[in-house]
Amino acid sequence: MVTDLPRPTYGSDLTVWMMRQLGIPYIALNTGSSFKWIQDSIVNYGGNRSPEIIQCTHEEISVAIAHVYAKATGKPMVAACHDVVGLQHASMAMFNAYCDRAPVIVIGGTGPMDATTRRPGIDTLHTALVQGNLVRDFVKWDDQPSSVAAIPDSFLHAYTTSLIQPQGPVYVCYDATLQAELVGEKIELPVLPGYARPTLIGPDPDAVRTLARWLVDAERPLVVADYAGQTPQAVEALIELAEMLAMPVADRGGRFNFPNTHPLEVTGRENEMFRDRDIVLALESRDLYGLLRTRGPSYMQAHPFTPPNCKFASISLWELRDGGWAQDHQRPTPADLNIMADPAVALPMLLEECRKLLAGKSKAKYEARARATAQLHTETRQRWAQQAREGWDAAPISTGRLASEVWDAIKSDDWVLASGGLGGWTRRLWDFTKPYQYLGGSGGLGLGYGYGAAVGAALANRGNSRVIVNLQADGDLLYTPGALWTAAHHKLPILTVMFNNRNLFNSDEHARSVAVERKRPVETRSIGVRMADPFVDFAKLAEAQGVFGIGPIEQPEKIAPALQQALKVVRDGSPALVDIVCQDR
Repeated sequence: MVTDLPRPTYGSDLTVWMMRQLGIPYIALNTGSSFKWIQDSIVNYGGNRSPEIIQCTHEEISVAIAHVYAKATGKPMVAACHDVVGLQHASMAMFNAYCDRAPVIVIGGTGPMDATTRRPGIDTLHTALVQGNLVRDFVKWDDQPSSVAAIPDSFLHAYTTSLIQPQGPVYVCYDATLQAELVGEKIELPVLPGYARPTLIGPDPDAVRTLARWLVDAERPLVVADYAGQTPQAVEALIELAEMLAMPVADRGGRFNFPNTHPLEVTGRENEMFRDRDIVLALESRDLYGLLRTRGPSYMQAHPFTPPNCKFASISLWELRDGGWAQDHQRPTPADLNIMADPAVALPMLLEECRKLLAGKSKAKYEARARATAQLHTETRQRWAQQAREGWDAAPISTGRLASEVWDAIKSDDWVLASGGLGGWTRRLWDFTKPYQYLGGSGGLGLGYGYGAAVGAALANRGNSRVIVNLQADGDLLYTPGALWTAAHHKLPILTVMFNNRNLFNSDEHARSVAVERKRPVETRSIGVRMADPFVDFAKLAEAQGVFGIGPIEQPEKIAPALQQALKVVRDGSPALVDIVCQDR
């Protein structure tokens, strides 16, 4: 047990004591009066160290930071929210973390639950019964301890619950009276090493043996991985399994699942490959129904990709998610084998069973399949490289060229793509070889995620020389522009490259399709969608908050010099932003 803190004096000290014992490094917060006692304890009792305050301008930023820190490290981080109003600000980011299975601990305060002790006006306005009701449908667990003695159990349960698979955010609310109350000498402090982190969830051994036989005997297998790569050991096991059986692998991008440089990687070709497979293995796919079907013009039309005789197997823990408010479980789909297990446990077991079955077998089938898949992989990468050259000198700048220019600028560095993907061009053109290089998306597709995600990634990589890259959509940044200030204030070296199409493109596409369907003018689709009159000057927005800014850049030949100038600032330890005016795709 860590013993560098004296015995807590107040309830808020006890909360900070728990954070220190559990190794919480940071707490992201936008200061609020309902947790002012906890804030005092962090600074004056804990010395602003473990946890250290990461000062934010909005609760949505606070939670996004903790969200991505958790994905990057596999460890929870804390975000604090000011009672009812701050929690409402935070709720969008908490939904993202819930959909993205990120272990975030959100804490907050509330006015005194004893109504007779509340200050007139604000304490009543900012007190709820109970506050956790606001987010209960999209957190794994919430609590509001009713005594100082209950604080350790409550926080420990929050910490453990956030980490149990499927992971997700939790919320703990502290009564103002509780934070200010004296701890007393009779309260027993827990000996935390005695509370072991739960082990991972393993599969039914018979089901693993069945799947091993199917994969070894298969002629045309395909693996599709989505959230399987939550741990490096799962990635390593998948690579070894794919190489052993020469199985093509498509990475759907929930996490880093498979290196895109590997000759067995076929991402982007899986939809056509589905049509002749004899077995498909899905790993932590949160939408099995959508995975195997192509959409028709109507939402009601969905046509299966796979042939009727194709076996379908799944290894996943998605079905252990509780609750029905958020319909992220998608539609049920039939499977020949549904293995409820963590891929980090199941894949090594599957690997061992396949190894036993292959003993003494001819490798000719697998060697031929490996050669064919490698050829497909190479052809695909070459085709994408050629496509990226199309419209190379166009203005606005093509996303293919922008992805190429950023790659040329950073490929000699050790780098992390914290957020953004330029419409898939990074996956096509960059070399993703290490699990930490890619952290997935927002999960819930809520806007305002990008720059907070970059801050979380920068905190997770504090102390090393990795370049944190944020490919930032313009509309997304306008939701949470104050995150720039947090990066400048904490001197976080983030390279932000604006994917600035001056347009809310998703809405533009929807407006176009409706106009076409109704035979109305498509030219009016920009009303309420186009970010013009005036254009946003993102370089000035950055500079106003202490971030080095360049742009807007509209000529392709100016991209490379601007990136090198920005990278010099980043390598010197400060954030920088380059505003690139781009095409929609």
